[in-house]
Formats: sequence, structure tokens, C-alpha cells
Amino acid sequence: MSRFFADLVGRTDEDRRAFETHPVVLDAVARGMSVERYRRLLLELFHVVWHFNPACAAAASRMGTPGDDALQPVRHFLYQHMHEETGHETWVLNDLEAIGISGSDAHAFAPSVHTLSLNGYNYWAADRRHPCSVLGMLYTLEVVASVYGGPFAAAIRESLLLEGDRGVSFIDSHATMDAKHMADLRQVLNHVKEAAAQAAIVESVRVNFHHFTRIVESV
Repeated sequence: MSRFFADLVGRTDEDRRAFETHPVVLDAVARGMSVERYRRLLLELFHVVWHFNPACAAAASRMGTPGDDALQPVRHFLYQHMHEETGHETWVLNDLEAIGISGSDAHAFAPSVHTLSLNGYNYWAADRRHPCSVLGMLYTLEVVASVYGGPFAAAIRESLLLEGDRGVSFIDSHATMDAKHMADLRQVLNHVKEAAAQAAIVESVRVNFHHFTRIVESV
């Protein structure tokens, strides 16, 4: 069995550390955010989450042919993952409504250049780099959610005096949910043996960590 998952963790450790040690990230996890900053973060996240499944679908559509289906396990993983993620942008909208932003305002919001860059890269990489690059997007977002989502949701709940999961349902739920997703992702990544696919995934993790850090930094 390939050890690519372990290799990926090691080869992108510096990029993960650049995110987790960023002063803005450390402060948000420790002390939460003002309601204005949290609104901006959720507005950016809405436009990230909305494009999550379309980017996965774009990648899946390029994974093989009936005559050459070596990437079938990856494609089937994406089908299942897209099913599980369907409608999660609505959770972000619900959280925005709980802190005073209407759905129409969220849809009309112009995302930052960092969000545009993250989404644009993921579509481009799926089409022009390698369709497996989308696994780098999944890895990055699930590391962020499973490791930092819980503490961040707790800090936001305390700083904004929110009750239960009102206003933090998206972030809080993914803190637990993505721990299982990471275990599933580990398995599928260990099926990826082609050097070009592995290189594309490593690049994708680095780019996604970079742009996601810039998103948090800019709100």
C-alpha cells in the first residue's frame, strides 16, 4: 500500500504551520472575533462552500473513461463526499441570518480576491493540472475544520454570546464531521500512485492553505 498520505502530511507541514501559527488565526481561536469580522468570514466561507461540490464534480468528470478507469476509487469517493456535503452552504446562510445578514445579501456579496483565487485555482487545477488536485482542496479544508473548527466555534460562541449552535452550526458541525472525512480521505489518498497526480495534490494543498490563510487574515 502506498504511503502517500504520510508523505503528503510531511511535504506540506510547513504550509499547515504557516496557517496555524498566523497571528490572526491564533487570536481568533483564542479570543473569537467581533461580529463584524465574523460576518465577513462567513460571507467569504459561503462563496467557498458554494463552489466546493462544483469543483469536485469538475474533477470527477475528468477522471478516466469506460476504457481506462484506474481512478474509479477516487471518483466514487468524490461522488459519496459530494452527497455528504450537499446543502452545506445553507448552513452558512443560517449562521449568517443568526448574526444579522440576510440570504440575499450573502448571495450578492462580492468575495475577496483571496476567495476568488482559491476557487479559481481549484477549478483550473482540476481541468488543467490533474483532476486529483481536488483531493488537495479536500485535505486542506478538512484539516482546518477538524483541527481548528471546534476551538474556533467555542471562541466565537463565547465572544459573541451565542447560544447552542446558533450562528456557529457550520463550523461546529464540521469540527466533528471532518474527523471521519479525514480518515476516509487517508484511504483514498493511499490509492493515488501516479507521480503526476501526487505532485498535483501536494501543490493543491500548498495553494489552498496559502489562499485560506489570506482569507482569514483579510477579514
